[in-house]
Amino acid sequence: MLSIGEEGSKGNEQVKLTHELFEKSPLNFSGNVEGRDIFTGDVDIIVCDGFVGNVALKLTEGLTETVSTMVKRDLRRSFSGRMASFLGRKALRNFIGKLDYAEYGGAPLLGINGVGIVCHGASSAKAIKNAIKLAARYAMNDTTVRMARLLKNPKAT
Repeated sequence: MLSIGEEGSKGNEQVKLTHELFEKSPLNFSGNVEGRDIFTGDVDIIVCDGFVGNVALKLTEGLTETVSTMVKRDLRRSFSGRMASFLGRKALRNFIGKLDYAEYGGAPLLGINGVGIVCHGASSAKAIKNAIKLAARYAMNDTTVRMARLLKNPKAT
C-alpha cells in the first residue's frame, strides 16, 4: 500500500486502518511502500485511494516528459551526444515506453461487479485502444470472477 513510510503506523487514518485490515487478511500483503518504490518491481500491486493514485500518475507523466525532453536536448548539444543518441535510440525508446501511460491504456477499477478500466482524461487514440485491449483481456480471462473467488478463499486457484 502506498504511504508516507513503510511502517504500518504511518499515513492518514484511512491508510493505517487499511494496513491493519490487510495485515489480518489472508492476502499476500507485503506492507507499505513509499513513492520511491513504485517502479522498483518489488511488488506486483500498489493499493492507494484515487486521489493519491492520480497524483502519483500525473507526477510520473510530468517527470517522464521532463526527463525525456532534457535528455534529448542534452544529447543534441554535441557530436558525441548525437552519436550516443543514435546508438542508444532503441534503449531510450524502450525506457520511455515503459513509463508512457498510453502503452497501458488505463488501470482496472476494482470493487465493481464487472470490468472497468480508468483512463486518463487526455487519453490519445493509442491509449484508448490499449485500454480496450486491457478490458478485453480481463473479460476473456474472467479476471473479475477469479479475483472475487480468491478474495473469498485465497487458497482457491
